[in-house]
Amino acid sequence: MQGNGSGMNSGRGGGSGRQMGGGRNKGGAFGSGGFCVCAKCGEKIPHQRGVKCTSIKCPSCGKPMIREELLEKKKNENNF
Repeated sequence: MQGNGSGMNSGRGGGSGRQMGGGRNKGGAFGSGGFCVCAKCGEKIPHQRGVKCTSIKCPSCGKPMIREELLEKKKNENNF
């Protein structure tokens, strides 16, 4: 039996359809270039396309690396 859509949950859909971009980096990518940097000792290595910097251990001290742009952004946020 089919209803006429006049009951509760009639499916009108009032959403705006826009996503605000969640997660790190507001969902944006930094591109294929750039560097991975160790926040502890400052070691810098070229970023490899398709490999997250956080999955790479620093060759000097063994700590996880971070994307250079993210490290700069954090430094700038802490200056305010």
